[in-house]
Amino acid sequence: MNAHEIDYQIFGEEMQFVEIELDPYETVIAEAGSFMMMDDGIELATIFGDGSHEEQNKDLWGKLLSAGKRLVTGESLFMTAFTHAGTGKKRVSFAAPYPGRIIPLHLAELEGRIICQKDAFLCAAKGVSVGIEFSRRLGRGFFGGEGFIMQKLEGDGMAFLHAGGTIVKKELAIGESLRIDTGCLVAFTRDIDYDIEMIRGVRNMLFGGEGLFYAHLQGPGTVWVQSLPFSRLADRVVAASRQYGSKKKGEGSVLGGLGDLLDGDKW
Repeated sequence: MNAHEIDYQIFGEEMQFVEIELDPYETVIAEAGSFMMMDDGIELATIFGDGSHEEQNKDLWGKLLSAGKRLVTGESLFMTAFTHAGTGKKRVSFAAPYPGRIIPLHLAELEGRIICQKDAFLCAAKGVSVGIEFSRRLGRGFFGGEGFIMQKLEGDGMAFLHAGGTIVKKELAIGESLRIDTGCLVAFTRDIDYDIEMIRGVRNMLFGGEGLFYAHLQGPGTVWVQSLPFSRLADRVVAASRQYGSKKKGEGSVLGGLGDLLDGDKW
């Protein structure tokens, strides 16, 4: 294997974290902000890029180009590497940023490549390449929810994604297809044909409340789907804050109590 071979254990239900067990001189890389805790003897280092062999073999211009691509996805120029520099076994943990599930992926068992949404990556064994995937289809780029760019994980080691709510893993046979809300798509394997399909019917488009487009995926391959995209959760929180914020402003009015009674808040 080119990537470091790491062991792991996932803890928790709604708010999970993954504990990575490192042997001496093994390293795990992670996005900034996902670190939770680590044992003594683990050294932390900020690295330019993902620290993979491909990244290290690039010249300065190649590294700057890779860094620019990471900026396009909204990620930092740098990643954090956690290396076990002592003896025995040490552990480092990374936490999910919001309620959902952590998805462990052994890339060697998935043909060495996974395409995922831009904010799904949590951490990976050193040697896994974290890059970007450009969409070659205009419809997918404009209406796919992720724009023209998604994240691409390549290599033969372990990688960990995070997604919201409950995670469903769908195995698609040759020619079998699946329609998904664009925000619910988490990741898919390299042979999946991914495109955008417009909802049929003017009434459905205008009044259906499900948007104008589906993600259309066709096998063979594997697809991971989330039940609660963070964007949907954020929209509900914003809407609720506006609703209850306006109610709070009217609490001193004569109709404030009657309004709460009619809304069901007093029952």
